Amino acid sequence: MYSAQVLDHFQNPRNAGELPDADITVQLENPACGDILKLALKVSDGVITAARFKAKGCVPAMACASLLTQMLVGRRFEQVRQLQREQLVKAIGGLPKESVHASHLAMDVLNAALKELSGPLEGRAGL
Repeated sequence: MYSAQVLDHFQNPRNAGELPDADITVQLENPACGDILKLALKVSDGVITAARFKAKGCVPAMACASLLTQMLVGRRFEQVRQLQREQLVKAIGGLPKESVHASHLAMDVLNAALKELSGPLEGRAGL
């Protein structure tokens, strides 16, 4: 049912947990299914230097969150803003139709974080 990549990221999540001194922390819930995703980012000079997540939800939600953090670290804001949901789904090995909501939640959290980053933080020294 799930791809090898989904199962791998679920069983061996990357970047799970808290991020002390995060510059941005965003949490969203999917009201339809109850999945919750929290994304924390550290940024320096327009580059995401660290990303962590905490998720409560289905296997694909946790897997998408894990992969998303890997896709963010080391990238400039401009690159991250161009990231498409379809890229996440392809990189995770595809998702069953009933699980596509997991990729939407991951991208919604990312977009909320990017809105925060485009706010007052970009004016701070070092960001």
